[in-house]
Amino acid sequence: MTKTDKIRTLVWDFNGTLVDDARISVESINIMLKDRGLPGISLVKYRSLFSFPVKDYYEKAGFDFSRESFSSVGREFISIYTLLFPRARIFPEAKRLLQVFNELGIEQFVLSAMEQEMLERSIRDAGLESYFTEVSGIDNIYASSKLKNGKDLFKRRGLEGEKTWIIGDTVHDWQVAEELGCRCLLIGAGHQDISCLRETGCPYILKDHSEIPRRLKF
Repeated sequence: MTKTDKIRTLVWDFNGTLVDDARISVESINIMLKDRGLPGISLVKYRSLFSFPVKDYYEKAGFDFSRESFSSVGREFISIYTLLFPRARIFPEAKRLLQVFNELGIEQFVLSAMEQEMLERSIRDAGLESYFTEVSGIDNIYASSKLKNGKDLFKRRGLEGEKTWIIGDTVHDWQVAEELGCRCLLIGAGHQDISCLRETGCPYILKDHSEIPRRLKF
């Protein structure tokens, strides 16, 4: 348990890190693209296009915000995504890891760009609430930056960057970790592919959750 002796806190992303929802995100966006007479995208294409802020990703996918508003597109996406979300499942290995870290006495949080009430409900429905000291989502449906919430969480809970790891699946998770002074572990099984993640220069990029024990040495 060499490295875990130095880890006091883990801050998990939710979408694409704890819950495997990339495919329903693709299905949701393809329903919208089809309604607009636009070509759909594959999961592979999606994972190369997805980014924060999500408005940029929508534009790369083909939406024209000179013809419709970003807010209306965002509401439509969430409406469809919410209907499909019950089909998403927690990554089995992620659930096992939450239990292991809990047994090691490592405090765990969620920092997500999902709307707060939906995040709390999703974690409760998955039976994960007991693993986390706090779950922090955002106050809108537009998947904006979670940096401010991260800063607020660290201040409120007195978290120390040098003893905290952020575990996520996007470039934005790396950006948040850099701003908060944390180490970051990125998993290439979520919303962005490994080639996108490598552009960050993050030294800890893993194929999937099964590699986390080796990386954190427990």
